Amino acid sequence: MQGTGHKETGNRVSRRALAVIVLLTVPLCLVPFVARALIGEMKKDPTEMVTQYVRLDERGARLDALSFETLKPYIDWKEEPAWGHAVVIAGYKVVDDVKQWEVLSEIDVLIPVEFKILGLVYWETASFIPESHTEVVKFHVKGIRDRWRIVDPILPPHVGHKRMGQLVRQALIDETATARQSALSTLRDELQKARR
Repeated sequence: MQGTGHKETGNRVSRRALAVIVLLTVPLCLVPFVARALIGEMKKDPTEMVTQYVRLDERGARLDALSFETLKPYIDWKEEPAWGHAVVIAGYKVVDDVKQWEVLSEIDVLIPVEFKILGLVYWETASFIPESHTEVVKFHVKGIRDRWRIVDPILPPHVGHKRMGQLVRQALIDETATARQSALSTLRDELQKARR
């Protein structure tokens, strides 16, 4: 009898030891799978994220506090600064050629974006300042909390010419003050000339 009891105790110890080994080993085996799941976003091309951000900006997403929420997955800042103006663009190109990037580390890069700028619209005065040129901005993209995020620069909104025209036409419809309507009409005309 005594031998049998001793054998059971030995089996219990073996089972416990096995359970401890399994409990310690399984999490270690899962680490690569969990890590891969967490960095899944990091495996995506960061230019996709920059392109989506610039596309939303071009459509005017940064001009409205509610639509700013749609930009949060792409940026690492919490609030949009109050801008007194917007940059009017005729187009943009996100450089997807890695050779033209500035790679700071595996999770830290500068990706150039080329903007075709037409000029600036100032909200307060409803005026347009033509400044036709091409500007290259390096977007600093970093792996943060397992996702690519733009950390800087925080630029004024870069709104597409067509979208800006729509916004000015809507402001003209909504405006009741005669002086402001006149300024908006002039702004609309100047924007139309800028595209030609």
